[in-house]
Amino acid sequence: MNFIPYGKQLIEQDDIQSVIDVLKSDYLTTGPKIKEFENAIAKYSNVKYCIAVSNGTAALHLASLTLLNKGDKVITTPNSFLATSNSILYVGAKPIFVDIAKDGNIDLDLCEEELKKDSNIKAIYVVAFSGNMVNQDKLKYLRDTYSILILEDNAHAIGASYNGIKSGSCVNSDISIFSFHPVKHITTGEGGAITTNSKDIYEKLLSLRAHGIVKTSDMKPWEYEMKDLGYNYRITDIQCALGISQLKKLSEFIKRRFEIAKQYDNAFLDSIVQPLYTFNGKSSYHLYVVQVDFSKLSISKVDLFNELRKKDIGIQLHYIPINKQPYYKSLGYGNEVTPNMDEYYNKCFSLPMYPMLSNKEQDYVIRILLKVLNG
Repeated sequence: MNFIPYGKQLIEQDDIQSVIDVLKSDYLTTGPKIKEFENAIAKYSNVKYCIAVSNGTAALHLASLTLLNKGDKVITTPNSFLATSNSILYVGAKPIFVDIAKDGNIDLDLCEEELKKDSNIKAIYVVAFSGNMVNQDKLKYLRDTYSILILEDNAHAIGASYNGIKSGSCVNSDISIFSFHPVKHITTGEGGAITTNSKDIYEKLLSLRAHGIVKTSDMKPWEYEMKDLGYNYRITDIQCALGISQLKKLSEFIKRRFEIAKQYDNAFLDSIVQPLYTFNGKSSYHLYVVQVDFSKLSISKVDLFNELRKKDIGIQLHYIPINKQPYYKSLGYGNEVTPNMDEYYNKCFSLPMYPMLSNKEQDYVIRILLKVLNG
């Protein structure tokens, strides 16, 4: 059995050919494929505007530059990759970490408690953890009631939906972001995107993506103006050509992820392995996360990881609580009351989940996992 990672891209001949075609064209960057990819993402997500950028972290950074000012307070989750809250720090704002609910997403009821206590909170950054969107009705209520800004970090969740609301549609948020890292649903190698329904936000993002430069039709042919301190967060036509090809397959990719999730669910019925949530038809399943109470077993989580990797199974952990990281502790974080996050971290790990995971490989993962856990 070859090594089975927790996630992996699927690149086929048509993807390769799309990249070759761009390599043979006149434009390798700042060309037509970028806008084509942006339009395709916007159409897929039912949103007005999309800006493609160099990676998901760049998307978060530009979004934070657009939404926040220095000193702003932002509620966010400890259960995400570091980039979510790092982007708040990048602009001199202050993250406020709130505990998670049982599905791994931020607890929106606890968010409301924070909003009631502090009227100066500017925004909430929610994460659709593992591909599972947060409760959109509650999100709308918080946005309308407390007049706060909302960012949806959908790095895990392209293709997900909640009662007909597609991830990235920004129905109940100001900005959403996607990531196209190779372990995500579709890939551009590295890459990301920002979506919004606000023309003002869109135009600001376009400028910030390219050094803060603005060029208008009434300027001389060589003129441009730098209006803001922007960045070079542009994506290439090479990457976008791959993204366009990949996006055409997204529905099939998600269909296969659904099949894998259902098979895992069935395999773990009445076992010591508990899915983070059972199949709901809404999550796009970037990750398949399970929980095991190691306090009742003779094997530790460390030993489980080591044993499975010896058997060529690459389970992973998503995530170490951000607020417990050394850098965040140096800023005074780490003592937040987050019992659900603490319990989750002790129990959780992610199993292999990607479209070309074969039935044979999945059966092997299930069999070995249960064997090792049961001694």
